[in-house]
Amino acid sequence: MELRLLQYFLAIAREETILKAAESLHITQPTLSRQMKELEDYLGKPLFIRGSRKISLTEEGIILRQRAEEIISLVEKTENEIMLLDEEISGDVYIGSGETIGMQIIAKAIKKCQDAYPHIQFHLYSGNEQDVVDRLEKGLLDFGLVIQPANIYKYNYLTLPYKDIWGIYVTATHPLALHNKITSYDLSPYPLICSTQELKYKQFENWAQQEFKHYHISSTYNLIYNASLLAKENNAIIIGLKDLINHESFKFIPLFPQLEAGLDVIWKKYKVLSKPAQYFLNELKKQIKSY
Repeated sequence: MELRLLQYFLAIAREETILKAAESLHITQPTLSRQMKELEDYLGKPLFIRGSRKISLTEEGIILRQRAEEIISLVEKTENEIMLLDEEISGDVYIGSGETIGMQIIAKAIKKCQDAYPHIQFHLYSGNEQDVVDRLEKGLLDFGLVIQPANIYKYNYLTLPYKDIWGIYVTATHPLALHNKITSYDLSPYPLICSTQELKYKQFENWAQQEFKHYHISSTYNLIYNASLLAKENNAIIIGLKDLINHESFKFIPLFPQLEAGLDVIWKKYKVLSKPAQYFLNELKKQIKSY
């Protein structure tokens, strides 16, 4: 059984359609269908239940997925260990991230990599979860740093030992500027500027509970810098994460009860990482372990 066929099979199990799996593998749909039919014939067992909208796995398919993941993981681990025996590692690593101070953990891993191998070049891309995931899917990023909650079930991931704190940013002249903490009742009279990701996952809405229906969301943002310009102009409130606006015009006040957000580093399953990307991942794991 070829390793390539196992990778094709796992892509279908992950995407749940032949079309999406073929697109992710950069092959044609008929080619992928034919290869899977040959695999089923070789094993003498059906692997897929082909529905009208999605494909699911048979009992035999579930067993093969578990074993295939173990095989692919072992092959990748072996390849990476051999590749990293080279004296010199060079190349590019592409990392996408939302705005968070948790990026400092990534930065420490990057420094360790470049101290050991100065010719590893890192490229950082800033965006919200959707931006980062889209670029990861297109192969434009090796890793993405996303703020929880996020849809990470399709990816390998590492959870960073850091929690962001949600709160509000207000100018010194705002009526809430004298507060040391903010309850859901405090916000209802004022226009709010919220992140699109926060509204998507309703974490802030769940925190506010019944009061949320009384709120006025005047604007949304995906990166907070432009939101800060809008808030300063309109004396509005920004719902955001701590330490992202370092400007004397704004004061950060945490929500009460406290609302936190974890961080995950994600990368595509079944993808063989380049030598510099694998070295970075190893260093990141060390940083997490020693944090």
